[in-house]
Amino acid sequence: MKNNELETKSELQNESLFKGSLGRRSFLQYAGASAAGIALVAAGCKKDRGVENVMTGATLDFKNEIGVLNYAYALEQLEAAFYVKVASAPPSSFTTAQKAYFQDIQFHEIAHREFFKNVLSTAAIGSLEVDFSSIDFTSASGVLGAAMAFEDLGVAAYNGAGVRITTDAYLVAAGKIVSVEARHAAYIRDIISNGNFANLTELTALGADVAGGLDASLTPDKVLAANAAGKYIKTKINVINL
Repeated sequence: MKNNELETKSELQNESLFKGSLGRRSFLQYAGASAAGIALVAAGCKKDRGVENVMTGATLDFKNEIGVLNYAYALEQLEAAFYVKVASAPPSSFTTAQKAYFQDIQFHEIAHREFFKNVLSTAAIGSLEVDFSSIDFTSASGVLGAAMAFEDLGVAAYNGAGVRITTDAYLVAAGKIVSVEARHAAYIRDIISNGNFANLTELTALGADVAGGLDASLTPDKVLAANAAGKYIKTKINVINL
């Protein structure tokens, strides 16, 4: 397909998918991602349908910020895959409002993922194979519990990796993304227990220091551990120069 034809198709899909949703449009604008490009992905690209070839391993080399960006890309792949699955077949007990909000989170996480993929270009790691076998996607409590875990870990991961980002533009982008992740986390908690938007002690078991009213901050090795995000990632991830 020629570039101008692709752009026209992207614009039409973008208008259809995002019209009337201020939250989605606003996020895509400040995340630095292409709204037209995200619309194509959200409309059902091969990756989200599980068609793309899966790599056999990935190495995150933290000797420079490329490793940090790939780390964020890996986590956003995980979150996007989870929310795409939920949005495609939400638990039957979800309310209309909950279904709509999970659709919105899906678009946010796809935008996050594509932002890092585009920034990294040829330096990006491949597509990760996920393992959600421990999650009961027919159960509202199972889905909400997993969503809470993903969002809390995501916030802690960005907080822990921010110090390793040396380019101002990337640090600003990461700050914008982590603030959206925190909003997701607060909303999920409110669904689980109305009026409860945060539990700063949730990740202390993994080594998070939350003294002084600070949110959790975890280093990549703790986030990717088998008792954290690692149990949902089937692809072997090697971490070096941490």
